[in-house]
Amino acid sequence: MHPILFKIGPLTIHSYGFFMAVGVACGIWLLYRQARRQGLDATRLIDAAFYIMIVSLIGSKLTLFIGNFSYYLANPKELLWIARSGGVFQGGLAFGVLFALWYFRKYKLPTWKIADIAAPALALGHGFGRIGCFLAGCCYGRACTLPWAANFQDEYAHALTGVPIHQDLHPVQLYESILNFANALVLYLLLRRKKYDGRVFSFYMINYAVIRFFTEWFRGDHASSGYLFEGPSAFLSLSVSQAFCLAAFAAGLILLRVFKKRSRG
Repeated sequence: MHPILFKIGPLTIHSYGFFMAVGVACGIWLLYRQARRQGLDATRLIDAAFYIMIVSLIGSKLTLFIGNFSYYLANPKELLWIARSGGVFQGGLAFGVLFALWYFRKYKLPTWKIADIAAPALALGHGFGRIGCFLAGCCYGRACTLPWAANFQDEYAHALTGVPIHQDLHPVQLYESILNFANALVLYLLLRRKKYDGRVFSFYMINYAVIRFFTEWFRGDHASSGYLFEGPSAFLSLSVSQAFCLAAFAAGLILLRVFKKRSRG
Protein backbone atom coordinates (compact mmCIF):
# COMPACT_ATOMS: atom_id res chain seq x y z
CA MET A 1 0.00 0.00 0.00
CA HIS A 2 1.50 3.30 -1.11
CA PRO A 3 -0.93 6.26 -0.94
CA ILE A 4 2.08 8.48 -1.70
CA LEU A 5 3.88 7.06 -4.71
CA PHE A 6 7.01 9.21 -4.37
CA LYS A 7 8.24 12.68 -3.44
CA ILE A 8 10.53 14.99 -5.37
CA GLY A 9 11.47 17.83 -3.05
CA PRO A 10 8.26 19.70 -2.18
CA LEU A 11 6.34 17.83 -4.92
CA THR A 12 4.25 14.88 -3.68
CA ILE A 13 2.86 12.39 -6.20
CA HIS A 14 -0.16 10.49 -4.84
CA SER A 15 -0.82 7.01 -6.17
CA TYR A 16 -4.51 7.59 -6.80
CA GLY A 17 -3.97 10.73 -8.85
CA PHE A 18 -1.04 9.18 -10.74
CA PHE A 19 -2.96 6.10 -11.84
CA MET A 20 -6.02 8.18 -12.66
CA ALA A 21 -3.79 10.23 -14.95
CA VAL A 22 -2.33 7.06 -16.50
CA GLY A 23 -5.85 5.72 -17.05
CA VAL A 24 -7.01 8.96 -18.68
CA ALA A 25 -3.91 9.08 -20.90
CA CYS A 26 -4.30 5.46 -22.03
CA GLY A 27 -8.02 5.89 -22.63
CA ILE A 28 -7.50 9.03 -24.71
CA TRP A 29 -4.71 7.34 -26.69
CA LEU A 30 -6.97 4.40 -27.52
CA LEU A 31 -9.86 6.74 -28.36
CA TYR A 32 -7.66 8.82 -30.67
CA ARG A 33 -6.26 5.76 -32.41
CA GLN A 34 -9.67 4.19 -33.02
CA ALA A 35 -11.19 7.51 -34.12
CA ARG A 36 -8.59 7.85 -36.85
CA ARG A 37 -9.13 4.24 -37.89
CA GLN A 38 -12.88 4.86 -38.14
CA GLY A 39 -12.36 8.04 -40.18
CA LEU A 40 -13.67 10.39 -37.49
CA ASP A 41 -12.40 13.84 -36.48
CA ALA A 42 -9.98 12.69 -33.76
CA THR A 43 -9.16 16.22 -32.59
CA ARG A 44 -12.83 17.06 -32.08
CA LEU A 45 -13.28 13.84 -30.09
CA ILE A 46 -10.37 14.65 -27.80
CA ASP A 47 -11.97 18.04 -27.09
CA ALA A 48 -15.26 16.28 -26.36
CA ALA A 49 -13.51 13.78 -24.09
CA PHE A 50 -12.03 16.64 -22.04
CA TYR A 51 -15.44 18.23 -21.41
CA ILE A 52 -17.10 14.87 -20.75
CA MET A 53 -14.45 14.00 -18.13
CA ILE A 54 -15.09 17.26 -16.28
CA VAL A 55 -18.86 16.70 -16.25
CA SER A 56 -18.36 13.06 -15.21
CA LEU A 57 -16.11 14.05 -12.32
CA ILE A 58 -18.68 16.56 -11.07
CA GLY A 59 -21.43 13.95 -11.47
CA SER A 60 -19.51 11.29 -9.57
CA LYS A 61 -18.94 13.62 -6.62
CA LEU A 62 -22.53 14.85 -6.66
CA THR A 63 -23.78 11.26 -6.62
CA LEU A 64 -21.54 10.51 -3.65
CA PHE A 65 -22.93 13.52 -1.80
CA ILE A 66 -26.59 12.73 -2.55
CA GLY A 67 -26.18 9.04 -1.74
CA ASN A 68 -24.72 9.90 1.69
CA PHE A 69 -26.59 13.14 2.31
CA SER A 70 -27.62 12.34 5.89
CA TYR A 71 -24.04 11.39 6.79
CA TYR A 72 -22.56 14.61 5.39
CA LEU A 73 -25.34 16.63 7.00
CA ALA A 74 -24.32 15.20 10.38
CA ASN A 75 -20.58 15.43 9.59
CA PRO A 76 -20.06 18.57 7.45
CA LYS A 77 -16.28 18.45 7.90
CA GLU A 78 -16.26 15.22 5.88
CA LEU A 79 -17.33 17.19 2.82
CA LEU A 80 -13.62 17.79 2.25
CA TRP A 81 -13.30 14.07 1.51
CA ILE A 82 -15.56 14.49 -1.51
CA ALA A 83 -13.07 16.96 -2.97
CA ARG A 84 -10.25 14.41 -2.55
CA SER A 85 -12.17 11.32 -3.67
CA GLY A 86 -13.07 10.12 -7.14
CA GLY A 87 -16.74 9.88 -6.26
CA VAL A 88 -19.20 7.24 -7.46
CA PHE A 89 -18.27 5.86 -10.88
CA GLN A 90 -21.84 5.00 -11.92
CA GLY A 91 -22.94 8.57 -11.18
CA GLY A 92 -20.07 9.96 -13.21
CA LEU A 93 -20.88 7.58 -16.06
CA ALA A 94 -24.55 8.62 -16.09
CA PHE A 95 -23.71 12.35 -16.09
CA GLY A 96 -21.02 11.81 -18.72
CA VAL A 97 -23.29 9.84 -21.05
CA LEU A 98 -26.09 12.43 -20.83
CA PHE A 99 -23.68 15.28 -21.51
CA ALA A 100 -22.07 13.35 -24.39
CA LEU A 101 -25.47 12.76 -26.02
CA TRP A 102 -26.17 16.49 -25.84
CA TYR A 103 -22.68 17.43 -27.10
CA PHE A 104 -22.72 15.01 -30.05
CA ARG A 105 -26.21 16.14 -31.06
CA LYS A 106 -25.22 19.81 -30.87
CA TYR A 107 -22.16 19.34 -33.07
CA LYS A 108 -23.85 16.75 -35.32
CA LEU A 109 -21.40 13.96 -34.52
CA PRO A 110 -22.25 10.26 -35.05
CA THR A 111 -23.26 9.51 -31.46
CA TRP A 112 -23.30 5.73 -31.34
CA LYS A 113 -20.31 5.26 -33.61
CA ILE A 114 -18.31 7.42 -31.18
CA ALA A 115 -19.82 5.63 -28.17
CA ASP A 116 -18.56 2.34 -29.59
CA ILE A 117 -14.96 3.49 -29.85
CA ALA A 118 -15.18 5.15 -26.42
CA ALA A 119 -16.33 1.94 -24.69
CA PRO A 120 -13.00 0.04 -24.63
CA ALA A 121 -11.19 3.28 -23.75
CA LEU A 122 -13.49 3.74 -20.73
CA ALA A 123 -12.88 0.20 -19.54
CA LEU A 124 -9.12 0.53 -20.01
CA GLY A 125 -8.92 3.80 -18.07
CA HIS A 126 -11.12 2.43 -15.30
CA GLY A 127 -8.79 -0.55 -14.89
CA PHE A 128 -5.87 1.76 -14.12
CA GLY A 129 -8.04 3.88 -11.85
CA ARG A 130 -8.83 0.89 -9.64
CA ILE A 131 -5.11 0.21 -9.20
CA GLY A 132 -4.88 3.74 -7.83
CA CYS A 133 -7.78 2.94 -5.48
CA PHE A 134 -5.92 -0.10 -4.18
CA LEU A 135 -2.71 1.80 -3.49
CA ALA A 136 -4.60 4.64 -1.81
CA GLY A 137 -6.77 2.32 0.29
CA CYS A 138 -10.14 3.65 -0.87
CA CYS A 139 -13.05 1.47 -2.05
CA TYR A 140 -11.64 -1.28 0.18
CA GLY A 141 -12.95 -4.82 0.61
CA ARG A 142 -14.56 -6.92 3.31
CA ALA A 143 -12.61 -8.99 5.80
CA CYS A 144 -11.49 -12.38 4.51
CA THR A 145 -9.08 -15.25 5.24
CA LEU A 146 -7.93 -15.88 1.68
CA PRO A 147 -4.22 -16.36 0.86
CA TRP A 148 -4.27 -13.35 -1.48
CA ALA A 149 -5.85 -11.01 1.09
CA ALA A 150 -4.60 -7.43 1.34
CA ASN A 151 -3.39 -6.20 4.72
CA PHE A 152 -3.07 -2.43 4.81
CA GLN A 153 -0.59 -0.84 7.21
CA ASP A 154 -0.55 2.87 6.41
CA GLU A 155 -1.88 5.16 9.16
CA TYR A 156 -2.12 8.10 6.76
CA ALA A 157 -4.40 6.19 4.39
CA HIS A 158 -6.49 4.97 7.33
CA ALA A 159 -7.05 8.55 8.45
CA LEU A 160 -7.85 9.62 4.88
CA THR A 161 -10.14 6.81 3.70
CA GLY A 162 -11.11 4.84 6.81
CA VAL A 163 -9.58 1.64 5.43
CA PRO A 164 -9.07 -0.91 8.26
CA ILE A 165 -5.39 -1.55 8.95
CA HIS A 166 -3.67 -4.72 10.19
CA GLN A 167 -6.65 -6.74 8.96
CA ASP A 168 -6.92 -9.15 6.01
CA LEU A 169 -9.31 -7.77 3.39
CA HIS A 170 -10.50 -8.74 -0.07
CA PRO A 171 -8.37 -6.80 -2.60
CA VAL A 172 -11.64 -5.91 -4.31
CA GLN A 173 -10.06 -2.96 -6.13
CA LEU A 174 -7.77 -5.41 -7.94
CA TYR A 175 -10.67 -7.75 -8.69
CA GLU A 176 -12.39 -4.90 -10.49
CA SER A 177 -9.19 -3.70 -12.14
CA ILE A 178 -8.53 -7.12 -13.69
CA LEU A 179 -12.14 -7.48 -14.81
CA ASN A 180 -12.08 -4.00 -16.36
CA PHE A 181 -8.93 -4.81 -18.30
CA ALA A 182 -10.59 -8.02 -19.51
CA ASN A 183 -13.68 -5.99 -20.46
CA ALA A 184 -11.50 -3.55 -22.43
CA LEU A 185 -10.02 -6.46 -24.41
CA VAL A 186 -13.44 -7.99 -25.11
CA LEU A 187 -14.86 -4.63 -26.23
CA TYR A 188 -11.81 -3.95 -28.42
CA LEU A 189 -12.29 -7.29 -30.18
CA LEU A 190 -16.00 -6.54 -30.63
CA LEU A 191 -15.09 -3.16 -32.08
CA ARG A 192 -12.78 -4.75 -34.62
CA ARG A 193 -15.66 -7.01 -35.71
CA LYS A 194 -18.46 -4.50 -35.27
CA LYS A 195 -21.69 -5.32 -37.12
CA TYR A 196 -23.67 -2.15 -36.37
CA ASP A 197 -23.36 1.11 -34.46
CA GLY A 198 -24.21 0.99 -30.75
CA ARG A 199 -23.41 -2.69 -30.29
CA VAL A 200 -20.07 -2.24 -28.52
CA PHE A 201 -21.35 0.44 -26.14
CA SER A 202 -24.38 -1.71 -25.29
CA PHE A 203 -22.06 -4.55 -24.33
CA TYR A 204 -19.98 -2.12 -22.27
CA MET A 205 -23.05 -1.29 -20.19
CA ILE A 206 -23.98 -4.95 -19.82
CA ASN A 207 -20.46 -6.13 -19.01
CA TYR A 208 -19.68 -3.41 -16.50
CA ALA A 209 -23.04 -3.87 -14.77
CA VAL A 210 -22.15 -7.54 -14.22
CA ILE A 211 -18.61 -6.68 -13.07
CA ARG A 212 -19.71 -4.06 -10.56
CA PHE A 213 -22.64 -6.12 -9.25
CA PHE A 214 -20.21 -8.98 -8.57
CA THR A 215 -17.49 -6.89 -6.93
CA GLU A 216 -20.02 -5.08 -4.72
CA TRP A 217 -20.44 -8.33 -2.77
CA PHE A 218 -16.83 -7.98 -1.61
CA ARG A 219 -16.82 -4.24 -0.79
CA GLY A 220 -16.39 -3.29 2.85
CA ASP A 221 -16.66 0.49 2.64
CA HIS A 222 -20.46 0.83 2.57
CA ALA A 223 -22.27 2.64 5.34
CA SER A 224 -25.82 1.53 6.18
CA SER A 225 -27.11 4.34 3.96
CA GLY A 226 -25.35 2.68 1.03
CA TYR A 227 -27.88 -0.17 0.97
CA LEU A 228 -31.41 -0.35 -0.35
CA PHE A 229 -31.75 -3.61 1.54
CA GLU A 230 -29.21 -4.87 4.07
CA GLY A 231 -29.64 -8.56 4.81
CA PRO A 232 -27.76 -10.92 7.14
CA SER A 233 -24.91 -11.21 4.60
CA ALA A 234 -23.53 -9.30 1.61
CA PHE A 235 -24.97 -11.91 -0.76
CA LEU A 236 -28.47 -11.32 0.64
CA SER A 237 -28.23 -7.53 0.49
CA LEU A 238 -28.74 -5.00 -2.29
CA SER A 239 -26.56 -1.89 -2.34
CA VAL A 240 -27.41 1.34 -4.10
CA SER A 241 -24.62 0.62 -6.58
CA GLN A 242 -26.07 -2.81 -7.34
CA ALA A 243 -29.44 -1.20 -8.03
CA PHE A 244 -27.67 1.06 -10.55
CA CYS A 245 -26.13 -2.08 -12.04
CA LEU A 246 -29.51 -3.74 -12.53
CA ALA A 247 -30.81 -0.62 -14.27
CA ALA A 248 -27.68 -0.39 -16.47
CA PHE A 249 -27.90 -4.08 -17.35
CA ALA A 250 -31.53 -3.70 -18.43
CA ALA A 251 -30.74 -0.52 -20.38
CA GLY A 252 -27.85 -2.25 -22.15
CA LEU A 253 -30.08 -5.15 -23.22
CA ILE A 254 -32.75 -2.74 -24.48
CA LEU A 255 -30.20 -0.69 -26.44
CA LEU A 256 -28.69 -3.84 -27.92
CA ARG A 257 -32.11 -4.95 -29.15
CA VAL A 258 -32.97 -1.49 -30.52
CA PHE A 259 -29.68 -1.12 -32.41
CA LYS A 260 -29.95 -4.64 -33.80
CA LYS A 261 -33.46 -3.98 -35.13
CA ARG A 262 -32.36 -0.62 -36.55
CA SER A 263 -29.50 -2.28 -38.43
CA ARG A 264 -31.95 -4.66 -40.09
CA GLY A 265 -34.46 -1.97 -40.98
